[in-house]
Amino acid sequence: MSIRFGIITISDRSFRGEREDISGKVLEELVKENLWEVTKTGLVPDEVAPIQELIRMWTDDREVDVILTNGGTGFAPRDVTPEATHPLIERFTPGIDEFIRARSLDFTQNAPLSRAISGIRKSTFILNLPGNPKAAREIFGLVVHLLPHAVNLLTDSPPDVIGH
Repeated sequence: MSIRFGIITISDRSFRGEREDISGKVLEELVKENLWEVTKTGLVPDEVAPIQELIRMWTDDREVDVILTNGGTGFAPRDVTPEATHPLIERFTPGIDEFIRARSLDFTQNAPLSRAISGIRKSTFILNLPGNPKAAREIFGLVVHLLPHAVNLLTDSPPDVIGH
């Protein structure tokens, strides 16, 4: 099954060219390793409006099946990714958020400090990931098995819908 991904890196320093966007590249590699495609990428500062602009554009135009954001999910004052994502979500997916935080305890004791959220807008699944490359890889690894079924359900594609 082909899944189209959009990856948005949210980082003031990467946006200003002060730091390389490693997390975005890691996520691109992981998507391609699963034989899926990255059709959109974006790099924005830690600001609500630019984050929302890309999410709105990509979901309204139905250009991607999954949007992975990375960065801005912690406690720092400029970490606003959940606040930017929240008003755009039409249906929240708290089970995924709970699963990720619970399983992340296997990697770090700081897992409960994540404010990342996930949900659905139109027929696109949106998932906030951490900006740390190692953490982004770990979280993607936790949910990778869920993505084909989730996308099939969102796009109303049999056979997933028939038995659901």
